[in-house]
Amino acid sequence: MTERFWVIGGEYTAMDFKALKADRATIAGPFDSREEAQQAWRWLSGEHSSRATTRFSITTEQLARAGRSERS
Repeated sequence: MTERFWVIGGEYTAMDFKALKADRATIAGPFDSREEAQQAWRWLSGEHSSRATTRFSITTEQLARAGRSERS
């Protein structure tokens, strides 16, 4: 298995961070390392730091390597 990383988030409707505003979602990536994703997260968070209802997170995607079964 290999991993890649994404930064997701955007502007939410309220401070409970349960629902994103329509057309306010942001997806950045994929990144090959957590460090690259953290750099993008820091930049996005900094750009939106004045908006209390904006939040970003890093998520990981697990990828199976080509030519290998999942049981190997």
